[in-house]
Amino acid sequence: MSATYIPARLRRAVISRALQCCENCWTPDDAPLVAHEVDHVIAERHKGKTELANLAYACFRCNRLKGSDLSSIDPQTGTITRLYNPRTDRWIEHFRLLTDAAIVAQSAIGRTTLDFLDMNDPELRGLRGVLMQQGRYAPPS
Repeated sequence: MSATYIPARLRRAVISRALQCCENCWTPDDAPLVAHEVDHVIAERHKGKTELANLAYACFRCNRLKGSDLSSIDPQTGTITRLYNPRTDRWIEHFRLLTDAAIVAQSAIGRTTLDFLDMNDPELRGLRGVLMQQGRYAPPS
């Protein structure tokens, strides 16, 4: 299935709402290593619409790992658990940032998403640490 064209006005609104950061891992779009793009939270193949309420700003890495998936296996319980949805979930309810740049889960959704998107990948965590030292990394509270 080919991707739907996202008009520039809508694209700008998504990026502005996201404060120019990936809405999953909160890496800013001007950081090296991670280009960003507008993503359908619920993929078009699952009948997700191309509208502001279903679009998120995601780094290339998070977007490719997520793909069209809506859920995965909770690594702690082994149960099918939905992934974090930046349109309906609050980041702070599912994740917490530690001073060493690690992100830890606060819920089953957080555990599943953290594992599925490999949000503590050493390279990404190292970049996050540098951004924290520069005062450029601030997930929502």
